[in-house]
Formats: sequence, structure tokens, C-alpha cells
Amino acid sequence: MASISAPEFKVILCGEYGVGKTSLFRRFATNSYLETATMSAAKSRQSTLGLDHLSRPFESTTGNRSLKLQLWDTGGLERVASITNSYYKFAEAALLVYSLDSLDSFHCLSQHLLEILSLAENAKIFLVGNKSDLCPHEVQQQDIDQFVEQFPKFDGHFKVSCKTADGLPEMWSQVVDQLAAGSSLSAKTSMDAAFKLHQKQLLDGGYQQSSSLSSSAACCGGGGGSSSAANTS
Repeated sequence: MASISAPEFKVILCGEYGVGKTSLFRRFATNSYLETATMSAAKSRQSTLGLDHLSRPFESTTGNRSLKLQLWDTGGLERVASITNSYYKFAEAALLVYSLDSLDSFHCLSQHLLEILSLAENAKIFLVGNKSDLCPHEVQQQDIDQFVEQFPKFDGHFKVSCKTADGLPEMWSQVVDQLAAGSSLSAKTSMDAAFKLHQKQLLDGGYQQSSSLSSSAACCGGGGGSSSAANTS
């Protein structure tokens, strides 16, 4: 009997430049950290440039079900209009990242949140405060509580450190569990299998795939394969 592949969920990283989105991506991809504090501004900027994505398998703690997270990082290209729609399209979760040592990065969250709500309206949204290892924190719990009260759309809030990896395992575990609980995995797996079969039948029959089908497959990262880990923001 043919094995059924684990369903895959697209997760995007959003937030201001410099908050650590690519550091989060690097931890996800290779469990490593690149220190940029001693780099020149030009070299630090270069280390984050380039759209990237990578898939990893996870086990949900609710029902011991397998799934994959496909994490996307803008690599510093947040404001390039040509990637905006495709980046958000089909996202099933968004990590809205700010830096706990930067109140400015926190004040910019509302704009990024509105983009998620308009371009990925069905995505679960998780608020992520990075750089928890740096003290004192400019962003206080009172600031966070007021923001969450103003925008009660979040499915979780985490304080993590990409430098020390503190809080990251717990964050990924909760994201996985919420995606598993909020979706019908069996239905999604059947839909994925049917989609792949349809693609194969089109190719075997010598027909050209429609542009919409090709676009959807490209946006979803249908192969789920890994690409080189983009550097650090």
C-alpha cells in the first residue's frame, strides 16, 4: 500500500528588519545562530538578503499525528511589491516577530498585522518577542497586553531567544498543535494526494498545466524541499 505523506503547512515570518526573523529561520533550518553584532552594517544586511523557505517534519502532541511546517523568510525583501502577494498566499500561520529590546519594532507591528489580515486572512497569527536574552527589555508586558487587547486575533504569544534557543521548542510545539487541531489532517492529506495525482495525470497525458495550477503549486512550495538556509537578520 502506498504511504501517505504528512500534510504540510505554510508558515511565514513577518516583522521589521533586524528583529531576528532570519535568525529564527536559521534556528529552524540548522539549529544554529550567526552573531551579527560585530559585523559591519553592509555585511549584516548582505547576510539577510534573499527569499528562502524550508520544510521540517513535526509530531503533534495531540493525537501523535505527523505533519510538516514549511517556514518562509523574506530575507530583507519585506517591501518588494513583486513578492508580497505570493509570500502571503496560502499561508496557514504567520509569526509576527518583534524585538524585546526595541520599542520601535513593537510599534510597527500593527502595519504588519494588517497586511497579514488582508493578504493571509485565514492564517493563524502568533506574536513572537525575540531577543529575550537581552536586558532590560524596552517592550514591557503592559505594552504587549494593550496590543493584544486592541487586536484580539492572536493564537499565541511567545518570548524567545534565537541566540540561546530559549523558548523555541515550546513555541514550535504549540504552533504545530494549533495547526493540527485547527485543520482536518485527513481531509488535507486527501486533497494534497488528489492534487498531486491530478498534476501527474495532466503531465502523463501530454497536456500543459494551467497557469493557475502552476502558480498555486509554486506558491505553496508543493515539493516542500529545502533550500539553502538564508543568513541572519
